[in-house]
Order: sequence, then C-alpha cells, then structure tokens
Amino acid sequence: MIVGNPNVGKTTLFNRLTGQNARVGNYPGVTVERRSGKVLHRGKQFEVVDVPGSYSLSARSAEEQIALQAILGLSGNPRPSLCVVVVDAGQLGRNLYFAVQLLELGAPVVVAVNMIDEVSDNPPDLRALSKLLEVPCVATDARRGRGKDALLDAIADGLAREPVARPRIAYPAALLSDLDAVRAELPEPFLETKRDPQALALWALTSIDPDDELEGIPDGLRKRVLGVREAANENGRDLDLEIVGSRYAFVDRHLPGLFARVIEAHPPKRRASERVDKLLLHPVFGFLAFVAVMLTVFQALFSWSEPAISLIEDGMAWLSGVVAATLPEGVLTDLIVQGVLGGVGNVVVFLPQIVLLFLFIGLLEDTGYMARVAFLMDRVMKSLGLHGRAFVPMLSGFACAVPAILATRTMERQKDRLLTMLVIPLMTCSARIPVYSLIIAALFPASASFGGVPVQAGLMVAMYLFAMLTTLAAAGILGRTVVRGRRIPLLLELPPYRVPSLPATLRMVRDRARVFLTEAGTVILGCTIVLWALLSFPKPPEHAREPAPTAEVAAAVAAPAPAAEAPVTPIEYSIGGRLGKAIEPLIAPLGFDWKLGIGIVGAFAAREVFVATMGLVFGLEDLDEEAVPLRERMKAERKPDGSPTYTPLAGLSLMVFFALSCQCMSTLAVVRRETRSWRWPAFMFAYMTVLAYVASLVVYQGGRLLGL
Repeated sequence: MIVGNPNVGKTTLFNRLTGQNARVGNYPGVTVERRSGKVLHRGKQFEVVDVPGSYSLSARSAEEQIALQAILGLSGNPRPSLCVVVVDAGQLGRNLYFAVQLLELGAPVVVAVNMIDEVSDNPPDLRALSKLLEVPCVATDARRGRGKDALLDAIADGLAREPVARPRIAYPAALLSDLDAVRAELPEPFLETKRDPQALALWALTSIDPDDELEGIPDGLRKRVLGVREAANENGRDLDLEIVGSRYAFVDRHLPGLFARVIEAHPPKRRASERVDKLLLHPVFGFLAFVAVMLTVFQALFSWSEPAISLIEDGMAWLSGVVAATLPEGVLTDLIVQGVLGGVGNVVVFLPQIVLLFLFIGLLEDTGYMARVAFLMDRVMKSLGLHGRAFVPMLSGFACAVPAILATRTMERQKDRLLTMLVIPLMTCSARIPVYSLIIAALFPASASFGGVPVQAGLMVAMYLFAMLTTLAAAGILGRTVVRGRRIPLLLELPPYRVPSLPATLRMVRDRARVFLTEAGTVILGCTIVLWALLSFPKPPEHAREPAPTAEVAAAVAAPAPAAEAPVTPIEYSIGGRLGKAIEPLIAPLGFDWKLGIGIVGAFAAREVFVATMGLVFGLEDLDEEAVPLRERMKAERKPDGSPTYTPLAGLSLMVFFALSCQCMSTLAVVRRETRSWRWPAFMFAYMTVLAYVASLVVYQGGRLLGL
C-alpha cells in the first residue's frame, strides 16, 4: 500500500510501479479514492494499492478516513502486508511525522524518499535515515522512473520481514496515564488489526473531539476520549500539543544528522519562487494575472482550434453526402445522416477545443499555479462562508462536476462538503464548451473586438468569471441559510514550481478526449437517436404540408374561400416539435424560440446534447439544402419579417441559462451517492433551474430595455 502526505508523488509512483495512468497533479487532493494494480517482480505477483494523501492518521476528512481504514484494515478492507511511505526529500522533516505514526502502530514499512532530484545539492543520508527508523529507505524519482527497481526489491524483502521495534518517543507521564484509560475502551475491531494498542489510543485522542464527524466510533470510546480531553483542558493541558509536539521533537532532534549539511526542520522556499509568488499571490495583481492567463488560454482555444474545427465540419458534411448518395432513401438512411452524423457529428467538431482546454489546464496544474489560484481565492471565499480548500474541487469542476464532487472528500467537515457539492455544478465544466463555442461562433463575429480584446475570447473568459462569481455568491447565500456552519481556517500546502511533465499531461489529455468521444458515442448517441425519433414522427398528413388555396383559385370555382391553413413543417408536426411549441410561451421572455426549447429539453440529459439536438432540428428542417455547418445555419435563421431569429442578446441569454442550470443527470446521481439522500440532488436541481431562468430573464429583458 502506497501512503504519505498529499502531493509527494504517491500516484506518480503508483503509475510507475503498475503501468497505470491514474491522474496526477502538482497540488494536494488529486487522489480521493482507493485504487489498485498488479505488479510482477522476482517471479511473484502482488497488489499495489494507492490511497488518498493524508498529513496524519487523525482522519478528519473523508479521504483521510479512506486512508486510515485501508491502513488499519477496517470496514472490510484487508490489512496491508506492507506500507510504502512516500516522503518528499525536500520536506523530510514534515513528512516523517506520518511515517513515525505508522511505525508506532507497528505497521511493516518501507520508506520511498521521492523527488530526490530536487535536493541534489544536499540529499538526505539514506543509511542514517534507515538506521533511525529501522526500516529500508530507498531514493526515488517517480517522474523519471529512477529507483523503481530498488524500491521493488525493498518491497519484496519487506513482505517477508516481520515489523521491527517502534520508535522510542518520550511522551509526558500524564499523557501515558490518559492513554491507559483510553486503551481500555478500544473495541475489538481495532484490536484485531494487530496494531499497537497505545498507538491506537494516541490516534483516538487526536481524532475524536466534539466537532468530529467520524463514523463507526463506539459510544463508549467516544465518551471516554471526550472525558479525558475535558479533564486535560480543566488542568490547563493541550493533549494535541503534547502528542504532536512529542513526535515532532523526536523528528527535529534527529533531522540534522540525516544531511551532510545541517538544514532547518522546515527549509525556506526558493528565492525564485518567492519572487514569483509576490506577484501571483498579490491581492490585486494576482487576480489580474489570473484573468490575463485565462484570456490567453481562451483566445488560443478559438484561434488555434479553428482550422481543425473547419476540417472536421467539412469532413462530416462530405461523409453525410456520401452516405446519403450511397444508401437508398428510407428511415435507416435518415437515421444515419440526420441522427448520427448530423447530431453526434456537430458535437465531435468541438473536440479540438476540448483537447486544447485540458492541455492548458494540465500544464497549469503541473507547474503549481492552480494551487496559487486556490490560495488567492481563499481571501474571497472565506468572507462568503465557503472554506478555502473547496476551491481545489472547484478547479476540478472546470473539467467535470462528477470528479470535482468526489474531490470534496478532502474537506474535513460534512457541512463544508455539502455546501461545496451544491455549488460545484455552477462552475464551467467542459460540457458547456461546445454550447458556448457554438453560440459565440454563430452570433458574435470573429473580427469584432472591444477595447482591443477579441470579443469571442473575451466572452468565453467572461462566462468563466461569471460562473466563478455566481458560485461564490451562491455559496455565500446557501452557507448562511440552508447549510450553516462555523468557519475554519484554510490550511493548504503550496507546492514548489515545477517544469510540467509533458508525457503525463498528454496522457491526461488523451484520456479526457477518450471520455468525450466515448460520451459522444454512447450517451449523446443514445439521446440523439431518441430525439431524432421524436423530431421525425409522426409525419404530417399530406394536406397539412400543401400550401393553402389562394383567393383566385377559390373564386374560380365559385365557392367561398376556405379558412387559410398555415403550412406545417414535418418537424413542427412531430412530438418533439409539439413539445417545443408547447413550452415556447414559457421561454419566449428569455429570447428563445421553440427550436431552442427542444435543445434545452434534450440538454437536461447532458449539456452537450444541446448541440446535437440543434443539429437535428436544422438538419431535419432543411433536408433539401446542401450540408451547411450548424453555426452558419443558426446565423442565417430569419423570422417572418426578415430579422435575425437569434441575436447576440438572445445568445448571451442562452449562455447565461446554460451557465446556471443543472443539466447533467450524472452530477445529480453522484450527489445522491455522496449524500445518501435524494433530498439534496432535488434541491440542487430546483434552485439551479430557478436561478437560470431568472438570470436569463433579467439579461434578455434588461438588454431590450437598454436597446441592445
């Protein structure tokens, strides 16, 4: 089992050992679930397990509880045969605290001193460290794969070796007496883990307090611990300080002897990092730098991806023409051309932008900049009642809300987790990118600029900033009404700046692109086929498709002219068209017509389905016309009076609606799983839908009043 502090390279090492491609990042909290893989070494196969990072075994947060249960073999987890403790060679003093805790428990341990390349000027003495801890210590550079074979040898040897003596830490006499009292209440499941009872009692004293939300703690043990803590407080003792201070005293006492050149327990940051952080963490210039970075990224998304998007559009149009000319006329041909190629194809064209977005985000994560953004945003978030650590999951929400909601497990309190889960879907996920890109490309000229800033890139940045501000505002309101709780300070480690690992970033981009294409080939394809059927059937009767008789023809037959019957297009007569017409009065105040209404209804399954639905609507309506890209069709759409159907104001209103509405069944499902209740997914869906409607109404009607 691979364990250790967050952001020390555990998952990178796990990938090296197992050959997997689990996601990594240069900021804490990336791993939130237990994962495993097989390794074959010396003719023997063994399972390697990667668990979330933890600063200690106090198990305050959900992911720390996952790590603790895995290490102790609780909640149905098998007891690990060996723990590989990964420590950062540049932060040895702080990282050894976790290793000392494990050794106190009597766990078999091998220490991997990772990132050894970053301390080449003064590397730790591994022999001295091994002698101190009485366990094997191996130098590794997980990013480049150095030390892998030596670590595998140490693991193989460690599996055949019994645990050795525990570190001798001098605890105060009064604390030892308290440990005896707590040890008497330890339940059988804890004692059956074959861990040292005194170490388990130490864990209970540092983990159980009046504000904890730990599950599975027996009432007798909780009562005894709270009683011991209360008695210590009355006597002016700080149990946490006594325990933590004794362990750090042990580490700090021996730390100077582990290096050729004596260093401090907590080495200072590099001077170059300090100079950069003075700008990026500045309360004013830091925000300006963040906006500049995002503006550059999104301008690149439009300018760099345009050739690839045009190529895919032309390819889809050519393929549709070939299929239509090859296959005989009929329902099957219509399904393939209009449903599959016309629907899914209009989503796939945005793949280049998705790839570029994840490439930029991956590079920013690997450099360590995203952790700075989280620290910068904490100054705003804490004033709104949202914990600063919530911004790490919120950053993940730029990719997808589902893993972002899982990442809330890094937060200590359930109330903070719940509040963060309720607002994460407001962040601009990658599923919104095709919708925004379609609207911006169709309704806002590429050559237009405002104040020297390209309008298209500026609008995309504006939508991201709008989402972030709305998320913070929603958190501030919900945190004071629906989900109340006291505020706690942010403790976030700022990782050092590092050169991005391009192979790892490209693997992440490849995996994200595969997920996008998989969804296009499964979820979106399924929804598209259903929508195609709803928009194609039933067919209108022949008389409904013929133009009404003119007055001259009626007079010629000397009969009163019948009441004129407006022509009905096939799509209007279909089930989907009737649904769009039915909800049109409700959405017309937002600037939407019945065609957009059909797209919005379809998008509640998944946001990308909106683009596929609009491709179906215009493809089915213009069957006899030459294949034209969807954005060009929307741009050319006209009302009976000849004015544009979709104006920039209507497009802005539509983007605001998509920015705020909860159009993702997967997100609702994962919130249901994490909260174990349908109450919160239902609340999320209701408040986001109402918020989206009201905000869109204000934007469109307010714009009309201003003459836009």
